[in-house]
Amino acid sequence: MRTHLTVEQRRLALRLRARGLSLREIGPQVGCSHQGVALIVRQASRRPVRADGWVPGPGRLTLADREEITLGLHAGESFTVIAGRLGKAVSTVSREVAANGGREGYRAWRAHQRARGQARRPKGCKLARPELAAQVTSWLHEWWSPVQISRRLRIEYPHDPMMRVSHETIYQALYVQGRGELRRELARCLRTGRAKRRPRGRDGRSVRIKDMVMISDRPAEADARAVPGHWESQCCCQAAGASAGGAGSR
Repeated sequence: MRTHLTVEQRRLALRLRARGLSLREIGPQVGCSHQGVALIVRQASRRPVRADGWVPGPGRLTLADREEITLGLHAGESFTVIAGRLGKAVSTVSREVAANGGREGYRAWRAHQRARGQARRPKGCKLARPELAAQVTSWLHEWWSPVQISRRLRIEYPHDPMMRVSHETIYQALYVQGRGELRRELARCLRTGRAKRRPRGRDGRSVRIKDMVMISDRPAEADARAVPGHWESQCCCQAAGASAGGAGSR
C-alpha cells in the first residue's frame, strides 16, 4: 500500500470517488492500491503531505484534463465527445490516450507523470532506469540488434512507456563517451563488433564526387568576377514559355 501520495493524487482520488468510480477503479488512476484509496476517502492525512509542484505549460493537458479523459473513457465516450468537453483538438486526446496505454490501459496520474518527465530539461537518458537497462543488456548478450530490442520492448511492455527506447538511444549509450547507462564492453555484442561507429554513405562508403574541386580552390578571377563566365546567371521566362537569360549583372 502506498502512503506517500501527493496532495494532487489525494485530491484526484476524492474527485473520482465523488464522480462515482469504485475504489478498485480509482486505485490505478492515482497510482496506489484500493486500500490506500479507502484510507484517503475515510480520513484526512495526519501528517504533512507534499505537493507535486509541477504545472504544465499553457495549452498543455493538466491533471484535471486527464481526469476528464479518464471519466470519459470509463463512460465509453468517443474521443470527439471528450475533446469537445475539454475544448481540445480530437487529435490531442487520441494521441494522449494512445501514448499512455490506450483505452483499456490509460491511467491519469501515470500519464501526468510521463508528461512531466517529457517536459523536464535537460532530459535524462531513458536507459538510466535500471529495469530498462537490465532488459536491454540481457538481449544484447543474446546478440539481438538495437532495432530488434527497440521493437520487442513495445511488444513486451505495451502499457509502460518508460520501458521503451529507440535503437538510436541504445547506439548512443554504447558508443558515445560519457554515457554510463550501458557498459561500453557491450558494444562487442553488436553484430558488427566494432568499438565505435563508422559513418557511411548510402552504398556503405564515404561519398565523394570524382575530380571534385573545392570552392576554396577556385581561381582568383572567380572571386573578382573579372570573367563573364563566372557571373551569376539570372533566368527570365518569356510569355511564350521560352527562357531568356545570359550573364547577369550581379
